[in-house]
Amino acid sequence: MTDQKVAIVTGGARGIGAAITTGLARSGVHVAAGYSSNSRAAEELAGKLSAEGCSVSVHQGNVGVPEDCQRVVEEVLADRGRVDHLVNNAGVTVDKTMRKMTVDDWHAVLRINLSGAFYMSKAVLEHMLERGSGRIVNISSVIGQTGNVGQVNYAASKSGLFGMSQSLAREVARKGITVNCVAPGYVETEMVAAVPENVLEKIIAGIPVGRLGQAHEIARAVQFLVDDEAGYITGSVVSVNGGMDM
Repeated sequence: MTDQKVAIVTGGARGIGAAITTGLARSGVHVAAGYSSNSRAAEELAGKLSAEGCSVSVHQGNVGVPEDCQRVVEEVLADRGRVDHLVNNAGVTVDKTMRKMTVDDWHAVLRINLSGAFYMSKAVLEHMLERGSGRIVNISSVIGQTGNVGQVNYAASKSGLFGMSQSLAREVARKGITVNCVAPGYVETEMVAAVPENVLEKIIAGIPVGRLGQAHEIARAVQFLVDDEAGYITGSVVSVNGGMDM
């Protein structure tokens, strides 16, 4: 088993996930970055970080498929011998008002955003329990705290992470494992870039600090929660939203 700590970051090749992968890798952690379909982005990020002297591997899988989650964890354990941190970041949106939202639209988002976090956490849990240590960080959203028009599925999935995290945190608190959430606000990513300009202007006007967040600011919160000295923080939600929800 390597002495280097190992983190799995789902959806770790783009947007906030790429920033989390980058921050952890630059801090000396080996990062196993998960991706579902964009192999080019994953390989480019891994190549860039490897050129800096960081340790990164990429793993293809769909977090909405339990067997994929188990396989990826087994791949990492076979390669590195340990998993210290799990960051459940993978997420999708299918935005429609409830009247227009289909049952498939509902399940498509819950399957990735909420069930995916459950599948991945379950896949690493026995290993963490055996080692008596671990950090699980679930990436939620300010929308899980406030709700939003056209996002009943997304809001439900992200608020669901709060309850799941708190419950699991209670189950494993005495085993050296912490479970926390980070709830980002609107962050400058490809997902937010797709929002119409007039809508985005209104969103920014409602953010007390007057700007969008940056992905590296979310990554810093994750780095804080996985640190050895953050062992007394569990079942918490760290909001990084520019003051949108206080």
